[in-house]
Amino acid sequence: MKFSMERAALLGALGHVQNVVERRNTIPILSNVLMSADNGSINFVATDLDIEISESTSADVAIAGDVTAPAHTLYDIARKLPDGAEVSLSVGSDGRLEVDAGRSHFVLPLLPAGDFPKMTADDFTHNFALGAAELARLLDKTKFAISTEETRYYLNGIYFHAVAPEAGSAHGKLRCVATDGHRLALCEMAAPDGTDGLPGVIIPRKTIAELRRLIDGLSETVEISVSEAKIRFKVGSAVLTSKLIDGTFPDYDRVIPKDGDKKLVIDNGVFASAVDRVSTISAEKSRSIKLTLEGDNLTLAVNNPEHGNAREDLMVDYGAENLEIGFNAKYLLDVTTQIEARDVHFSLSDPASPALVTDPEDDGALFVLMPLRV
Repeated sequence: MKFSMERAALLGALGHVQNVVERRNTIPILSNVLMSADNGSINFVATDLDIEISESTSADVAIAGDVTAPAHTLYDIARKLPDGAEVSLSVGSDGRLEVDAGRSHFVLPLLPAGDFPKMTADDFTHNFALGAAELARLLDKTKFAISTEETRYYLNGIYFHAVAPEAGSAHGKLRCVATDGHRLALCEMAAPDGTDGLPGVIIPRKTIAELRRLIDGLSETVEISVSEAKIRFKVGSAVLTSKLIDGTFPDYDRVIPKDGDKKLVIDNGVFASAVDRVSTISAEKSRSIKLTLEGDNLTLAVNNPEHGNAREDLMVDYGAENLEIGFNAKYLLDVTTQIEARDVHFSLSDPASPALVTDPEDDGALFVLMPLRV
């Protein structure tokens, strides 16, 4: 195998695929990227057995063939080469990969391409398309609430599913939901063609991170295919295929408050800054902060026996009966970063009931926060 290509093209393709490769692997071949050269193009493939990413790019192919080389090392070489460099890759007489660019010369070990694992193709039952910006919105509004506790593995991803049309509506919704048991994030959009009967699937946290990186800043259309066990995203010449989490996502609708009779409206930026200041001395583990509402005054307070006390008063639009309720400060701040409007809306009930947080400029997103004892 022998081919050459411009450094930027090599770096771009390797940059997309090498992120999947784990730094520590017990299976040596999984540390490598598979490069297949043929008919003027190179296809790069990397996998961790749960996720596979491939990307094709044009190149000057002198000798067709397949090789696997250390993914991170090859990426680091491409990253450190000068802009505009022409990079030549070829298999030498000793069976190793030779990388040449200007006066730079590298020799890397190879493993047999035939040993590289390929993810089996599924019979994808649903195929549809979304704009990259629309998909990014669904992911960004929910991914922060994904659980990191491995014991409840079915919460270690985003629940991606179609919702049937409501009464009086002709169109259903495509919805993403994530929860860690302490907070919940939901974001939805009008369901595109091809999602009728789409089964609810749980997309793993790592897949979400790689997908978000893949579509960052793009305006292209993302082609999505779903089966019972896998999901595939095609963005231009890149294809990401992932196994799904085999589990049952909880009935999240029952934890979304429907009867919060106390409405709080507050400037989101002012609120976020105040929470951030007051929580400076909160206990690291719980990060608890107490909200006291009296008329149109909100008092944020933290009482930490080891580090002292803090409080700050804010003017808000409330007017309901007095209420004291506690929340995790980090969770409050995470939600405020998702609010696009100037104001954030809270629907509250009592100190033991969850709060519903909404964005007046995005009626397709909502957030639920469980209270803390303070």
